Amino acid sequence: MIRPYLPLNNLRAFEAAARHLSFTNAAIELRVTPAALSQQVKALEDRLGFPLFSRLPRGLALTDEGRAMLPVLTRSFDEIALLLERLAGSTEAVLSVGVVGTFAVAWLLPRLDGFRAAHPEIDVRVSTNNNRVDIAEEGLDFAIRFGDGAWHGTEAERVMAAPVSPLCAPAIAARLSKPEDLLGETLLRSYRVDDWACWFAAAGLKAPVLRGPMFDSSQLMADAAIEGLGVALVPHGLFAAELDGGRLVRPFAIEADIGAYWLSRLKSKPLSPEMEAFRAWLLAEIASA
Repeated sequence: MIRPYLPLNNLRAFEAAARHLSFTNAAIELRVTPAALSQQVKALEDRLGFPLFSRLPRGLALTDEGRAMLPVLTRSFDEIALLLERLAGSTEAVLSVGVVGTFAVAWLLPRLDGFRAAHPEIDVRVSTNNNRVDIAEEGLDFAIRFGDGAWHGTEAERVMAAPVSPLCAPAIAARLSKPEDLLGETLLRSYRVDDWACWFAAAGLKAPVLRGPMFDSSQLMADAAIEGLGVALVPHGLFAAELDGGRLVRPFAIEADIGAYWLSRLKSKPLSPEMEAFRAWLLAEIASA
């Protein structure tokens, strides 16, 4: 096969801009100015004879030709990077996973040695977040998030149900005999403003006006509940150790379904062997638990 001249810098500029759908973020990744990156993409479009992006008032959208090119280029650049790493003496493939903090602390970290034992050739790099994550900008292969799975530009797979129930310290639980008793307690809040309203609706009650402390993590909220600061509404299944140890009590069996944990990735990023291995391990571990 006779290959035409390949403008690699221009192709790399397009691939980064297409992943981010942003010239600015792509320029940060490639360490060039947005103007220089835009010129490289324009030069590629001129050479090809068709546009790769539709320039919108608030960002970019890929044309049909751009969507066709992106997965091929991403896979090719990933394979080149992997080959160069191996030639340089690296025997480990890197897998970057962003994880919402509660899931990381309560579920993933205690089991991560199992994945490492099964796949010693994969170097897993875990970063935590408060459920607000930009997969493309942070260079992540996966993000494990809590919610409804509807995140723009991502493919999301539901991996774990996470119904919420009130948890509190034993001293507070001793005052609670029926759900109405919660109306006299400090109710700890998350940034999701409707959580308590959903739970009270499941209990057949109207939610009170909430004025308790607000947290950006269920883990922090549970820690605050352990300290006696109030009642936390959290995914109770992730706090089995605290419940078994008596540090937290679940006074009522009523639960509300406000979301689940999802394994998400960019739609434009094909599954690598490392990603396939992590996904299979994660699903198997959750099924066994």
